Amino acid sequence: MNTTPIDPTAMHKLSYGLFVLSTALNGKDNGCIINTAIQITDTPKRLLFAVNKQNHTNEMLKESGVFALSVLTQETPFEVFQHFGFQSGRDADKFVDTPYRCANGVAYCEGVTNAVFAGKIESWQDVGTHTVFIAEVEEAKVLSDVPSVTYSYYFAHIKPKPQPKPEQKKGYVCKICGYVYEGEELPEDFVCPLCKHPASDFEPIG
Repeated sequence: MNTTPIDPTAMHKLSYGLFVLSTALNGKDNGCIINTAIQITDTPKRLLFAVNKQNHTNEMLKESGVFALSVLTQETPFEVFQHFGFQSGRDADKFVDTPYRCANGVAYCEGVTNAVFAGKIESWQDVGTHTVFIAEVEEAKVLSDVPSVTYSYYFAHIKPKPQPKPEQKKGYVCKICGYVYEGEELPEDFVCPLCKHPASDFEPIG
């Protein structure tokens, strides 16, 4: 029997969003970003979530048997996605500061999530590149009313846009003094106006 209350409204926070899935094993916390987490039964409340098999969190979940799922919000800074990543290293401890923990002892991300779920892993199945886990929810609580972040919101508003590369100027630079001659071709009789060295002492830019 569950002794930790489950807020049924927390289930409404699950969506096509991005989540931090975390677990704990032998005194070490680990977690990663996932994008698949859905409720599959109501009594008891069960979740299905998928984890990349190359992610070490995948193996830790199988061994620990416990999980926490933090539903990330639209206010989550890019640094959180960088920190947890979509893959998690074997030796990483992703919760380096004193973390918030669920009743089962698993750390979760307070401050950037609108809901957190915790419980136990019941079964799993390998499906190609991922493992699909079935888990029973033993704890669920709402943390804020900020909307969940989706992939489209993440790419449109959170992930930095790639900066265009500056246009490469064509020209030649003097190897002696650094003077730059801008142009497609350097005249054979050109003389550097600064150090007076000939065209043979110039080299193409780039």
